[in-house]
Amino acid sequence: MSVATTDHAMGAPSSNDRIWKPDLENADKNEQLQQPQLEEKVTGGSIAMGELKHNKLGWKRLTICLIVEAIALGSLSLPSVFATLGMVAGVLMTVGIGLIAIWTSYLVGQVKLKHPHVEHYADAVALMWGKFGYELTSVMFILVLILLTGSHVLTGTIAFVRIVNDPTLCALIWGLVSALLLYLLALPPTFHEFAILGYIDFASILVAIITTMISTGLVAAGFTPGGLSIVTWSAWPPASITFTKAFLATTNIIFAYSFAMCQYSFMAEMHTPRDYVKSIWALGIIEIVVYTLTGAIIYAFVGSGVASPSILSAPTVMSRVTFGLALPVIFISGSINTTVVGKYIMGRVFPTSEIRYVNTRKGWAIWLALIAGLTVIAWAVSEAIPFFNALLGLISSLFISGFTFYLPALFWFYILKQGRWDATYKNIGLTIVNGSVLLFGIVVLVCGTYASVWDIMQSYKTGKVGSSFTCSAASYGG
Repeated sequence: MSVATTDHAMGAPSSNDRIWKPDLENADKNEQLQQPQLEEKVTGGSIAMGELKHNKLGWKRLTICLIVEAIALGSLSLPSVFATLGMVAGVLMTVGIGLIAIWTSYLVGQVKLKHPHVEHYADAVALMWGKFGYELTSVMFILVLILLTGSHVLTGTIAFVRIVNDPTLCALIWGLVSALLLYLLALPPTFHEFAILGYIDFASILVAIITTMISTGLVAAGFTPGGLSIVTWSAWPPASITFTKAFLATTNIIFAYSFAMCQYSFMAEMHTPRDYVKSIWALGIIEIVVYTLTGAIIYAFVGSGVASPSILSAPTVMSRVTFGLALPVIFISGSINTTVVGKYIMGRVFPTSEIRYVNTRKGWAIWLALIAGLTVIAWAVSEAIPFFNALLGLISSLFISGFTFYLPALFWFYILKQGRWDATYKNIGLTIVNGSVLLFGIVVLVCGTYASVWDIMQSYKTGKVGSSFTCSAASYGG
């Protein structure tokens, strides 16, 4: 947990050796914490030491944690999005949605500053909708993050199948290896420690993107008759595009900016929470630049036939090399989802115990078992559901649209707005801005859900749905 050093987070030990326990269920009624209940500490100094250990995150490492959460191998799917939408719409959507994401992330952080007890997204929603909102958001939060971990199990399997290039090996082996790596990398119990892995993660995705750009560019310029002049890219969408296909492509951009979901969890460990604004601007600008250049350049090099991820459009040898370079980002970006869920569960089950800080033998034993259980669930779900990626798209449309867009807009109306909406010109302007973001989020919710359901139905009709727990490397592109 965390707030600035001049404020005491709910749960931090006070001078009379007690800790605070906030009444989250009623916190939304008057936008202030109700009279806190005092509980005796279980042990002498372990909670104080745990609080100190979990209060070291600065804005630079917060930026790295957000990068790990946000920028993964999915960024190399953006060239195919540009192929669907056209170069102009692809660039405009990538930049525009990125700016919206920066704004909503700013609102998310403002709620944390106003209510320092907020540690996870569910706590913020509880300020608006009480216990029901807290429980509903908790389910959404845990479900999405476990499924995201599962998606990295599948991505890891695809990478290993491609790298090893031996179709006689059972692909389930690579799924188990991927799950094991995700488990090991999720074990650091603080984000200050996890951020060290984040530097490797960021370097990995940048090298993978640059390698893909160079390899596809060399092929286009030097190894095909006519070179770049014959690449079939277009400034505008193809004439055959449908609304459903266009919106499915747009959701790929939307979900690339879904970093606000874990922002509260990261900010809970900041020693100076007000510095979060530096982090979201740094992350937002990095994302906009990386996503726009990745989508535009690789699409211009490969054209309308670009694969998703675009690594698959590189020559076979370079594709295998690039997947190898991308292994750190696949597993580090996947494991942070498990860490976030684990910390949420530890904080909820052991709200006033030193166990939540994972600084005792018992705490470590529970933490190791919890992370193992979450990873096994993620692996099992990803292997058991034959249309897992389409299901992930559906869940993302239902929930991430809220975490990133309409819930932050509602935070402004319910929690942050000062006075009537028309009290000042500033309020009128912010009402228009946040009302537009709210509407955009609802459109993503409705249209994204429709497009995802359509995608699942099409997968069944075309026979693209595979089988559960399959050994076939061909099912993973091998």
